[in-house]
Amino acid sequence: QVQLVESGGGFVQPGGSLRLSCVASGFTFSSYHMRWYRQAPGKERELVAGITIRGGSTNYADSVKGRFTISRDNAKNTVYLQMSSLKPEDTAVYYCNALRVSYPTGDYWGQGTQVTVSS
Repeated sequence: QVQLVESGGGFVQPGGSLRLSCVASGFTFSSYHMRWYRQAPGKERELVAGITIRGGSTNYADSVKGRFTISRDNAKNTVYLQMSSLKPEDTAVYYCNALRVSYPTGDYWGQGTQVTVSS
């Protein structure tokens, strides 16, 4: 069955770094655009970063530009989110999303990993 399993979350002080990973299985990873979303308590889920099928194009929320980097390894069915210069406002549950818009379409989500930035 389809699975997206995130890991790498945790507790970090402001200014610190974390690297999130999301391992996919059960579908053709290399045919899907990959995205990272986050949801803070009391807020709507927001798109943090996205990467195209072959990794040729990326996009970021303004709030994380210059601090976060999304990448993927299609040989390992894995997408990463390198987070640096973390701020307390980055605290959220981070979700991995796989999206295919051409037929057969698909839209899959992981269970999320908690990131807490606090002194």
